[in-house]
Parts: sequence; structure tokens; C-alpha cells
Amino acid sequence: MEGSDQAPHDIENPCIPLVISMSEELDCLSPLSSLCCIYRVPERLRRAYPPQVVSMGPLHQGKECLKAMEDHKKRYLQDYILWTRVSLADYVQKVKDQEAKLRSCYAETIQVSSDEFVRIILVDAASIIEVLLRYCFDELQDENDRIFNKPWMLQDVWPDMRLLENQLPFFILEELFDPKKIKVSSNNNNTERFSMLNLCHNFFKTLMHIEGTDGNMEKLCASKVEHFVDFCRNLYLPLPLKPPAKGRLETLKHTQHHRAGVKFKVGSPKNLFDIQFGNGILEIPKLAISDETELTIRNLLAFEQCHCMENYINDYVVTMDCFVNTQPIYTSATVNTAKDVELLVKHGIVENMLGDSSGGSTLINNLADGVIVDSNDFYFAILCADLNKYCRTSWHKWQANLRQNYCNTPLATISIAAPIFLLILTFIQAVCSVISALPSKC
Repeated sequence: MEGSDQAPHDIENPCIPLVISMSEELDCLSPLSSLCCIYRVPERLRRAYPPQVVSMGPLHQGKECLKAMEDHKKRYLQDYILWTRVSLADYVQKVKDQEAKLRSCYAETIQVSSDEFVRIILVDAASIIEVLLRYCFDELQDENDRIFNKPWMLQDVWPDMRLLENQLPFFILEELFDPKKIKVSSNNNNTERFSMLNLCHNFFKTLMHIEGTDGNMEKLCASKVEHFVDFCRNLYLPLPLKPPAKGRLETLKHTQHHRAGVKFKVGSPKNLFDIQFGNGILEIPKLAISDETELTIRNLLAFEQCHCMENYINDYVVTMDCFVNTQPIYTSATVNTAKDVELLVKHGIVENMLGDSSGGSTLINNLADGVIVDSNDFYFAILCADLNKYCRTSWHKWQANLRQNYCNTPLATISIAAPIFLLILTFIQAVCSVISALPSKC
């Protein structure tokens, strides 16, 4: 019979079990989700990213160093149930209903059971909401609160809340939070001020020393917030009212801006990205640098490079790195970059909470480790081109050299002006002598 020789061959083929097994594996693959927003940090950007005190979400759940906070998170859930007078069963059901959506927000498959996943999300979400509420309203704090009172662990806890690998999707916080169910005397029934977005803004802008971000709240309210890292990144981003000055990056080199006569001036605090250059004046909004700055910005960088189409934070870091890397003006690179930071501090552009200029320059330089520069789409391309053009002009260098090296003090100015004045007088005397020696026409 036609084809009879093929059937036994297929049945006896030793590859068939492998084909079946691999087919089952392929059939079990879940489709990639557009909701994905929580990622593992790329190795090239990894620097102290695992949480140190508290886990939020499933990626670091169960680690030995984080177990001490688990009971305290459960106490926060217990308190939240008391404040809101909503049953535990109702909250469990709320999370259960969103389980599929929640799982799709993580870039990797979460290998825990449904019940365990729901438990992790509910405990962590309730504890996060409690932290935000207690930070905003002192009356909600307990005298034995381990985070806000004894032993006051807030400075240990809140840095873990801005780590990319330690996030909960923002929508589940909004799902579990109902401002009408929280009674506090200072609220005055102002549910708009009492929203999850405003609680986050009050929390992060203070602890992260972010100034001039109130105008960005309108943009945040109108857009989708993925999680706390996305929220913080949007606090820094320029408002859409001003189109980005993008362009092709011709060169981005460590130009000697100060030596070329560029004057530094602190810019408006309303927008960290509003760096402007014109008429030899470089305006840079103030940047506060502290022990937390590197951790914050590198997590924003990691999220941006994993999730976002625009490289705002990346390009800002590259540009700031350029400002503290002007090639050897001084005796060594280390002294040089420290001097650059001192210059920025002098003009109010950098608020150095580290107390050490060398540490400040190292921090800013470290921020650029692992970044990627897209020369065809660089946010500050036009700014860099204008700066480089200005610095290449010999006249500007000559003026700056005269001002910085020969006229930098009143005495030095006099010592330069006196010989020039004498030279002018000598020239005038010579001209007068020549004129007097000429024969008179009379």
C-alpha cells in the first residue's frame, strides 16, 4: 500500500520523543506581554541593585537578608485592614482578580503558586501604602513603629523602594487604596491631594531632594505610571510643552569649557534637563548629589534602557560627565575632576552633600558607566555642538587665559595694566618726538 514503508519508520524513529517533548515546551511558552515593565538590571549597569533591607514583589522574595522585615510588613497589612475596615478576604480577591495582569508585568516567569503569588503582592502592596500614608500623616504612626520611630529604619527602607528589581505594578496600589476609607484629621476630605500619585510625590520629592517638580504632576496624572521607578523618572523629565532639542551628535568630547571662557550659571530648578548655552554662558539646573544619587539615577537608567524609547536620563548623565571631565588643565585627572565639581558647587549648580569634591566627581563619572550614546538621536546634541564651537574659537581661549591666569586678582590686573600703560605712553612720546623733529612749513 502506498506510504506503508514510511509509517513504521516514523514509529521507530528515536527522535520522535524529543520532538514531542520540545513541542510541548514550545506550546507552553507564554506570549510576550505589552504590560511588561519590571526587569532584571543589565549586567553593564549593575551596581548595588539587590534590595538590602526589604523585598517588594516576587523577584527577591525569600532571601535570608530580607526576612527580618517580613513580620513588620504583615503588621502593616493588619493595620491597613483596620484603617480601611475592608476584610482580608476582599483584599485577597482584589489581587486574585488581577493575578494574570500582575504576572505579565514581570519580564521573567514568576515560579511560585497562585496563592503564594497573591500573598506576596498583597502583603507588599499594603505595606507600601502604609509607608506612604505614615510618612504623610504623623498621626498614623505608632510609637513602636520600627520604620518611623524605634529604631527609625526609614533611611534603610526607602532606598529599596526605588530599585527596578524591587517593584510592584502601580495599578495594584491604586486598586487597593481608597482615600475615602482612610480617616485622618489633616486630610480635610481632600481626596485629590490624598491620591496615590500625590502620596508618592510627597514621599519621593522630599527624600530624593528633587526640586521644581510640582508642574510635572499634571503630566503624571494624565499618563500611565508603571511603578515607582517610572514615577521618579517622570518627575525628572522635561515637560512636553517644550519640544526636545534633539539632533545628530557630531562630537562629544571633554572640552575645556572653563579654560575656553565659558561662564557657569545655575539654571531654573523647574526642569533638570533645561541646560542652555548662549553668549558664552552655560546655565545648568541644580543637581543635589548624595550617597543615594548614584543608586537612584542608575536604576532610572536601567529602566529607561530596558523599557523606554527616549534616552533622556542616559543623555543627561553623559552630558554631566562631560562637564566634570575637562582634560588635563591641572596636574592630574583626579584633581582636575574634583576642581570641576568645586567650580559647579561654587556657582550653585551642584549641591554636594558628600562633603568631598573628589567623591562628588567620582560619583558623577560613575553614573556614565555602561551608558549607550546614540549619536543619531542625542537630546543635548545641539547644546554640545554649540559648546564645542565656542571652545574651539581662539579668541575666546585667549580672553579666558588672560582673565584667569593674568587678571585673576586686582594686583595681577595692575601688574599687567601698568606695563601696557607705560608702553602706550612711550609710544605717544615717540610719536610726539617724531612730529616735533619734522621741518616746519612755515
